[in-house]
Amino acid sequence: MKIVIASDIHGSAYYTKVFFERVAQEKPDMVILLGDIYYHGPRNPFPKEYAPMAVAEILNANKKMLVVIKGNCDSEVDQMISEFSFIEGFFALQLEKRKLVCVHGHKMEKSDLPELKVGDIVAYGHYHTALLEIREGIIYINPGSLALPKDDNYSYCIIEDNVITIKSLDDRIIKNYIL
Repeated sequence: MKIVIASDIHGSAYYTKVFFERVAQEKPDMVILLGDIYYHGPRNPFPKEYAPMAVAEILNANKKMLVVIKGNCDSEVDQMISEFSFIEGFFALQLEKRKLVCVHGHKMEKSDLPELKVGDIVAYGHYHTALLEIREGIIYINPGSLALPKDDNYSYCIIEDNVITIKSLDDRIIKNYIL
């Protein structure tokens, strides 16, 4: 199974278009969005081509492959323009011997996550910085932000064939890890 994970679109039609061009090339089985889909948030600048309705059109056209986690900038009204559901809390998926747990990340205490074991993977957004690290045997991934990165990497993550890769939208490998 090939999974693409991204986060923090914040209403940028430009980066949503570029991302789904990458998705078309990657040909994943599933795309997981880790929240903060339409609204830019009160502390963030407007992202390039801020157009939440255009983002909704792109996402709605790809709804069959989407799993969307609700972020702290996502609201109930966002559901009105979305032809897919926002998952509250976390989404968990069994990948062979590992559990993949996806969460936005603004509330990520151990008590907020399902039970994890060594080798499991937690993917989270919110911080707008690409990260791939192991702590206490758990693999933590932050794909960064598609539209408002704090590390200048407009990035997303791919999990396929026991390899985790964080890539930039211009196809550079930022981080790579073999499970």
